[in-house]
Amino acid sequence: MSAEIVQLVGQAGPYLTAAVVAYGTGVLTRAESAAVEATANIGRRMLQAVWHRRDDQGRAELESAVADAASEPEDEDAAAALRQQIKRAVREDAELRRELAELLPSGGGASVTVTASGTRSIAAGGNIGVAITGDGHDTPRP
Repeated sequence: MSAEIVQLVGQAGPYLTAAVVAYGTGVLTRAESAAVEATANIGRRMLQAVWHRRDDQGRAELESAVADAASEPEDEDAAAALRQQIKRAVREDAELRRELAELLPSGGGASVTVTASGTRSIAAGGNIGVAITGDGHDTPRP
């Protein structure tokens, strides 16, 4: 499998998950909704593009993977099975691969989400070198 396909599916993963969580199994036939966040709508458009290019068996397999991922959104195996369906589809259809890549937001690569959680925590999207937080201010010094 080419690195391009692996990267594409990796980048698409969060969008696919958001769409499945937002729409459930209706994701394959539902129209875009302004009320649903942009991430879910991108994933919905990706899944619909794949679904429309599959034969009856491929559609049934994709529907099954979407249903599993929708019923258990925290199940990594279900998410992986859905990503596998996307990999299979783009491996077989270069035009679909280009179409899905165009749906991803351009940002020069994979998006990064950074979350800071907890008292005096910090977050960085990459290597920032030394981060001085001032922690230890309540620790008695000798």
